[in-house]
Amino acid sequence: MPQTLVPGQPVPDLVFSTLDGNGFDLSKSNAGYLTLIEVYRGLHCPRCHRHLLALAGLLPRFADRGIEVVAVSTDPEDRARAAHEKWGLGQLNLGFGLTEDQARRWGLFMSNPITPNEPRPFAEPGTFFVRPDGVLFAASLGTTPFARSHWPDWLEGLDAAKARNYPPRGDRP
Repeated sequence: MPQTLVPGQPVPDLVFSTLDGNGFDLSKSNAGYLTLIEVYRGLHCPRCHRHLLALAGLLPRFADRGIEVVAVSTDPEDRARAAHEKWGLGQLNLGFGLTEDQARRWGLFMSNPITPNEPRPFAEPGTFFVRPDGVLFAASLGTTPFARSHWPDWLEGLDAAKARNYPPRGDRP
């Protein structure tokens, strides 16, 4: 059973490899305001393609707000590289090799493959915004490929939250 992360509380450590070769370590994030960690299902998922393509197109808007962006899946490097190239994700920092243990510690749901395109169990979608002090500001978890947040809604909400010094909400599980 996945654990529940609580806004306003510290998140577990998170380290994984990235296609740029630098790797990602949440404890070393350079975000001025927040780190956005987007977990996607993997190369097999056409909805992930559209969702990550939209995110990649908004990278400058996130950067203008001091938000560092990374996306990751349980896919191995070859599948992550294929997704990045095939989907045209440009400057989106793409990670790979998220483990089932990491996924569960972050409260993600796991699915077993049901088609040949799904080569192994994989994490369902998750969006996490983490403050520089390692505290969860906001999260959205999905149990299906189509349960996704709309990026412009996030941008609008984060602008309002920052302007009002709005605290993390949902801080009571």
